[in-house]
Amino acid sequence: MSDTLYIVVPCYNEEAVLPETAKRLGEKLTSLTASGKISAESRVLFVNDGSKDGTWSIITGLHQSDPRFSGVDLSRNRGHQNALLAGLMTAKDRADMVISMDADLQDDIDAVDAMVDKYYEGCDIVYGVRSAREKDTFFKRVTAEGFYRFMSFLGAETVFNHADYRLMSRRALEGLAQFKEVNLFLRGIVPMIGYTTGYVSYERGERFAGESKYPLKKMLSFALEGITSLSTKPIRYITLLGFLVFLVSIAMLIYSIVRWANGATVIGWASVICSVWAIGGLILLSLGVIGEYIGKIYLETKARPRFLIREVLEERDEEAL
Repeated sequence: MSDTLYIVVPCYNEEAVLPETAKRLGEKLTSLTASGKISAESRVLFVNDGSKDGTWSIITGLHQSDPRFSGVDLSRNRGHQNALLAGLMTAKDRADMVISMDADLQDDIDAVDAMVDKYYEGCDIVYGVRSAREKDTFFKRVTAEGFYRFMSFLGAETVFNHADYRLMSRRALEGLAQFKEVNLFLRGIVPMIGYTTGYVSYERGERFAGESKYPLKKMLSFALEGITSLSTKPIRYITLLGFLVFLVSIAMLIYSIVRWANGATVIGWASVICSVWAIGGLILLSLGVIGEYIGKIYLETKARPRFLIREVLEERDEEAL
């Protein structure tokens, strides 16, 4: 008996691309089912992340025309990571393996076959890793690759050139469910789960339709979220920087005393002003970084729900939660 596969697809204002995405994913399910790799109970689970367009209406229509398409409607927009988690947790008790991917068709759907093969070889987690970035702009390529290197430098364990295109077994999803943090960065949390891991390379394509949901401002915010959610190294670097500044101040004090003893005192306001501005800037930077961590502690202690589900489209009926 083949295992059941769920493909979880977070959606936010994706009405332009959703029909084509559903068409291609439906064809992939048909192909995998015919080859005996997955069971006929396999599904595509779209997660509507509080879209303002007709995304949910399209998902509802797809479900009514083909029971292989299911849907989860969140109560409001909660962001990509929370929407993805909602889909994973919904599929956890329904599937043996779950693949997450974006709705924009940039992830190569044909890589699903290789991921499923890796699963049957014994892998609980299979990462989809980009083999090349030729279709990205120079700026996008440099900033994206710099992001992964910077995350690694600051102590965050991530998979290079991997976004959220991955397969997870039910056991891996049960492990993920034990991570309770409110500040989600799944690219860093999933590697912490462990278990047997595999990798599948693919070439990421261009967005089929619609606009990117990750402009530069949101990408920077996402990077900051990942760094502060996974690593305390920035605070340690600030401590080191403070220690170095202290050593420099001691050296300057000794230098000033020596100059005074030699009768070569120099009155210079420029050096004083520069020092004041430099120290003031370091203090503000340090307070900002520490404040970022305190803010996350504040949110974690509140333990607010990461998402609320308004409705789940089941196979036979639409059941409101």
